[in-house]
Amino acid sequence: MTIDGNEFRRVLGHFPTGVAVVSAVDDAGPVGMAVGSFSSVSLDPPLVMFCPARTSSTWQRIRNSGSFCVNILGHHQLDLCGVFAGQDLDKYAGIEWRSASTGSPVIDGAIAWIDCEIHAVYDGGDHDIVVGLVRELDVDADHGPLLFFKGGYGRYEEF
Repeated sequence: MTIDGNEFRRVLGHFPTGVAVVSAVDDAGPVGMAVGSFSSVSLDPPLVMFCPARTSSTWQRIRNSGSFCVNILGHHQLDLCGVFAGQDLDKYAGIEWRSASTGSPVIDGAIAWIDCEIHAVYDGGDHDIVVGLVRELDVDADHGPLLFFKGGYGRYEEF
């Protein structure tokens, strides 16, 4: 059976996801990419995962660094999401950040962050499945999450 890519995207778009920026630092400086494919994997040991496109040059820089930080974006950070989803070379221009224990950027204003060493990388078709061993984490801001749903961005409203 062949699944049409557009239909696959349309149907899976009905599953809301949080939005995060995966960041790292390599010899050329800080690097980051917006992702919606982030999840916890294990409590013991503490593992998380994200799935970047294999063709992403940003992912290659993160992979080569050996570590990454997942910055979970709040609903107040839609503009920041656009910066890290785009192709600009200097994504950190005007963005405040500090280094986590691995050296990876913790972006100011992120509602939470998870600093990791790359534990394993698995084949996921046209994406890689990256598993990170958590080294440090915290909650920094009291905002609701930025969500992606049916091709658009929104916020969580308690009911």
